[in-house]
Formats: sequence, structure tokens, C-alpha cells
Amino acid sequence: MSHTLPRDTTVDAHDQQSELYVRMGGRGRVDVVYRLNQAMRRMAVAGIRARHPGYSALQVDRAYARMVLGDALVRAIWPGGELVDP
Repeated sequence: MSHTLPRDTTVDAHDQQSELYVRMGGRGRVDVVYRLNQAMRRMAVAGIRARHPGYSALQVDRAYARMVLGDALVRAIWPGGELVDP
């Protein structure tokens, strides 16, 4: 199996993790990706709230959308809407 080894991981640990992912099957791997994505979103939203404690829930959502989607897509989704600083 050809793979790039993370700098902070031994070859043995990486091989064991890779084997676990194989044994999980597709559904298990999708679940891991979903949970990691949700954790990343929670961290990003917490960062937005920490930087901008006065933001409303809508402003937090739009700031997050801007981080993830970029200005052009946010403008396309909410034409004429405010570009909220993340």
C-alpha cells in the first residue's frame, strides 16, 4: 500500500490505523468523516463567536458560510446581503 506517512505518526501506528479504516467499511469511514466535519464546524463557530461576541445567530451562520464557501458563493446565495467577517 502506497501512502504518505504523517510526520507525527510511526509506521506501525499508521499501518494499524489504516487497517482499522479498512475494517470499518465505507459506512464507518463516512461516519468518521461526518463526526470530524461536525467537530470542525463547532470549533470554527466557537472561534467566530469568540472574535465577535455581539453577532446574532444569523451573523454567525453567514460568517461561517463565508469561511467555508467564499465571498462569491455567499453573494450568490444571499444577493445584496452583508458579507460578515469571520
